[in-house]
Amino acid sequence: MTNPQGPPNDPSQWARPGDQGPLARPPASSEPSTRRLRPGEPGGHAQEPLNLPTQPAQQAEAQTEHLTASHAQTRRPGRATAHSASPDPTVRPAEPEKEPGPVKAKRRTRRDPLTVFLVLIIVFSLVIAGLIGGELYTRHVANSKVAQAVACVVKDQATASFGVAPLLLWQVATQHFTNITVETAGNQIRDAKGMKIKITIQDVRIKKTADSVGTIGALDATITWSSEGIKESVQNAIPILGAFVTSTVVTHPADGTIELKGLLNNITAKPVVAGKGLELQIVNFNTLGFSLPKETVQSTLDEFTSDLTKNYPLGIHADSVQVTSTGVVSHFSTRNASIPTGIQNPCFGHI
Repeated sequence: MTNPQGPPNDPSQWARPGDQGPLARPPASSEPSTRRLRPGEPGGHAQEPLNLPTQPAQQAEAQTEHLTASHAQTRRPGRATAHSASPDPTVRPAEPEKEPGPVKAKRRTRRDPLTVFLVLIIVFSLVIAGLIGGELYTRHVANSKVAQAVACVVKDQATASFGVAPLLLWQVATQHFTNITVETAGNQIRDAKGMKIKITIQDVRIKKTADSVGTIGALDATITWSSEGIKESVQNAIPILGAFVTSTVVTHPADGTIELKGLLNNITAKPVVAGKGLELQIVNFNTLGFSLPKETVQSTLDEFTSDLTKNYPLGIHADSVQVTSTGVVSHFSTRNASIPTGIQNPCFGHI
C-alpha cells in the first residue's frame, strides 16, 4: 500500500523527527488530522493548515493513516507473541513452587497429642482383645484335652478348668501348668454306679520323652459313693441273686459300716483301704431260709471293689475312707507321677 501523492515539498509522514521507525505510532494530537508538521520545527508543533487537496484526497489520506496504524499495532503483538512462543531450548522450564501450607497442616495433625493418644488407645485395645481371644481359645483346647483324658479313664463325662493365674498362654509357652481342676458328672467311675470324683492337679510339667509325656507334681482326688450307687453296684456285681442280696443300703457313720439289706439276708460291711484301693470287709452276715457261705460273698465283694477302685493310672492310690450319712467318701492321691504316652495308655494320647 502506498501513500497518496502530496505536494512536492511536503515531507512524508514516515520521516517525522519524533518517530522511532516505520512501525511507530503517530503522535497523538488534539488538533485536526488535516494539519501537518514541518520537518524543521522542534517538538513537532503543528503548522498552520495548508491548502489541502480535494475531499476525495483527504479521505484517502485518512484511510491510509488509519490502515498504517492498524497494521503497526497488529504486527507488534504478533512479534511479541512469536518471540514469547519460541522458548530457548537450552533453558529448562521452572518447576512450580510447592505450597508448604498443607504439609505443615498434616504434620501438625500427626503430631497432635490427642490424635496420638487415640491411636495408642486403639492399638492397646486391639492387643488386649487379641490376648483375650487367644487366652479363651487356648483354655478351651486345654480343658477339652484334660477332660477327654479323665473321661477315658473313669468312663464318665468330665469337665476341666485351669487356674486363673498365671495366664494359660504363659503356661503353654513355658510348658508348666500350676493348677488344674477336673470334675466328673457323677454317673459312675468305671462300673461303680453313683460314684463321683473331683481331682486337683498341681505342678504339671510337659517334657516329652520316649516313655513319658511329662510329670505331675501332685494329684489329689476326692471320690464320693452314694448309698443308692452302692446298692446298684452290688446288685450288678452278684448275678441273679444281686437283687435278693441287696435291696436297701443303710450307712452307719458312728461305727463306719454300711448295711446291705435284702429279702433273705442282712450283710454288714466296713469300707477299708486295702492295697491301692478300697474293700468292703464283711462284719456280720445273716441269712434267712438258705445258707450262703460268708467267704463266697466276701470274695465276690473283693473282686467287685478291686475292679472299681484299684489299678488307676499315674500311680493313684487310696489314702483314706469315711462313711457318711449319704454314702462313702474316700481320698486318693499321687505324687511326682510320670504321665504315660499314648502307646502306654491310649487315654493320654491327646495330651
